[in-house]
Amino acid sequence: MNVFQRRDIEKVQESLVTVINPSKKIKDLEKKLRFSETFENRVALADAYLNEGMNMGAIENYKASLKDVFANDFYVISKLVEAYYFSDDFDNAIQTAKRIENDSRFRKSKSSFLYGMALEKRNDPISAEEYLRAFDAPYSNYRERLELARFLIRQDRMADGKLVYQEMISESESMSKQSYRMNRELVKKIKEEFAGLQ
Repeated sequence: MNVFQRRDIEKVQESLVTVINPSKKIKDLEKKLRFSETFENRVALADAYLNEGMNMGAIENYKASLKDVFANDFYVISKLVEAYYFSDDFDNAIQTAKRIENDSRFRKSKSSFLYGMALEKRNDPISAEEYLRAFDAPYSNYRERLELARFLIRQDRMADGKLVYQEMISESESMSKQSYRMNRELVKKIKEEFAGLQ
């Protein structure tokens, strides 16, 4: 017989409400920030905005949290890169990424990948490829590697792009069942796009 604590039940109920009504979470976080304007509360609100695609609200709150001892906070700056990128503000995404590009955590982060994508949008394919290639590792990063393959095709490097597709397809054939289940939709998309190149 399982014994549930009241706190556990409240967490489950809170999660269900958030799934059914995502704006409730944002409203709750806005109230929390008005009550206590802390770095953590502002960043939590910015994260919620970013998760809901409300990029301008995310940008505003991330920028507001970058002051005093948190002026160079890696997490906030990396999330700000994401928010700018998803707002199609590639110039600000690039400028913001430059603030953390020498941090060892940057190289394999989502913000590094988006920095590479933004560099392509600003016609710097050589630098873009350097950042996108950092994610080209066997049996991992399929989403990023798919973007790398697409990037190579857009750069009129069909053979290089096809090679990345072929590597991913080959890996998918020897994936464990669990890994395949996790990447099923992505593998399907990779195979469809590769077939379309033939």
